[in-house]
Amino acid sequence: MDFERRTEEPGGIINPKDSIDTRLIYAFASALNFTFEIREEPERTWGLEINGSFTGMIGQLQREETDFCTIAGPSPERLKVVEYLRGYPSDLMTVTSLKPSLLPQHLSLIRPFEGELWLALMVSVVAWGGVMWILQRTWRWFAGGRRVDFSTTLLYGWGALLEQPPPVLSVSNSGRLLVGWWLVFCLVITTGFRSSLVAHMTVQGKTLPIETFEDMVKQDNWKWCTEPWLLKGMLFDYFSKHTDPVVQKLYKHMEMLVADEALERVLEGGFTLVDFENYVNIIVASRYTDARGYNPFYVSKKGVSVMAAFGWGMRRGAPFYPRFKQLKSRLEDTGIISYWIEDVIARRVRENRAAAAMDDDNKVPLGLHHMQGAFYLLFLGYVVALLILFGETISHNSDPRISTTFLTTNKT
Repeated sequence: MDFERRTEEPGGIINPKDSIDTRLIYAFASALNFTFEIREEPERTWGLEINGSFTGMIGQLQREETDFCTIAGPSPERLKVVEYLRGYPSDLMTVTSLKPSLLPQHLSLIRPFEGELWLALMVSVVAWGGVMWILQRTWRWFAGGRRVDFSTTLLYGWGALLEQPPPVLSVSNSGRLLVGWWLVFCLVITTGFRSSLVAHMTVQGKTLPIETFEDMVKQDNWKWCTEPWLLKGMLFDYFSKHTDPVVQKLYKHMEMLVADEALERVLEGGFTLVDFENYVNIIVASRYTDARGYNPFYVSKKGVSVMAAFGWGMRRGAPFYPRFKQLKSRLEDTGIISYWIEDVIARRVRENRAAAAMDDDNKVPLGLHHMQGAFYLLFLGYVVALLILFGETISHNSDPRISTTFLTTNKT
C-alpha cells in the first residue's frame, strides 16, 4: 500500500498508488455508492498491544477514530478489539541472498567423494596394510621366507589404489587371497571416482542456496537484517515471542536496514535480507534486473507464512461490514483478486523501471566529444616535443665549437 502525501504533516490525507487495496476500495465505493478519504497513520505503524490498548492503526480502530484500515494481519489480540475482513493470501516471509556461486576448480580432484568417504578410504588403506603385514609375519614365523616390512604393505595398498601396484609381495595363499580382494575393491573405488570426476569436470558444481531460516543461521560469520517498519506490527510478536531456537537466534542477531541498503550489503556477500517475497521481487525486478532478466539475488523458494492472510481491520459495530464482506466474497469467487495481484506486481515493476530509465537518461556516458580537450592537449604535447627535437638537431649541427676529429696513422 504505497501512496503520495498531499502535505508533509503526519496524519494528513494521501493519494494512494495502484495496489490491491486501492482497487478494492474503489470497487466497493462504486458498488455501494459512498465516498471516503484515506489518511496516513501518524506514526506509520500497524500497532502493538500495551496493557489491552493498541497503538497505531489498530489503536485508532479500537478508539473508533477511523472506520477501517487497509492491509493488516489478524491476530488473537487484534480480533478482540476490531472486526476483520480477509482480503487476499498473505505474502510469505523469505530470505534473499546472493545466487549460488561456482565451486572452485582447484578442488575438482577431491570433489567426487565426500569427506567421510575420503576418511574411510584412508583408514581402509592403513587397515589393509596392517592386516597384510600381520599375515606375512605369521607365515614367515611358521614357514620362513623373506621379510616384508609394514611400509612395503602400506605402499602396495596405496599403489594398487592408484592403479600402479608393485610386484606381488605375498607367496602364501592367504596373502594372495587378500591381495585379490583388495584389487577388486580398488577397481570399484577407482571406477566410481573416475566417472564422478568426469561428471564434475564436465558440469561444474555450485554452492547450495540459502532456502530457510535454518540454513541461514547455520552459516559461519553470516549476518542478516530486516526492514524497520516490518517490526511495527504482527512480525514483532512473531519474532519476539516464537519458541523455536532458530527464530530466537534470528531475532536476537537481527539488524535493521531499509531494502536498498540491505540489498547492497547482500551484494558484498555473507549477508541476507529477511522480507516479504512479492515485495522483494518487485524491488529486485525494478532496480537490479538487466534487460535479459538476470539479477544477482536468490529469493528462497521455501517461504514462511507468518500470518493467516492480509485484509482490512474495521471498528466494532461498523454497519458496512456485512456488505464489504459480501462484495469481497464475490470478487474472490470470480478470480478477479488473483488477477489483480499479478497485474499490480507487473505494473509496479514497469513503472519503477520506466522511472529508473528516466533517471538514467540524465546520466549521459562520456564520449569522444566530451573528452576532446584531453586529446587536444596530447596532440599539442606531440607537436611541442617534435619542435624541440627539431631545434635541438639544428643547433647541434650548426655549433662551431663542435669539430670532427680525424685519426691518422703513420706508415713505418
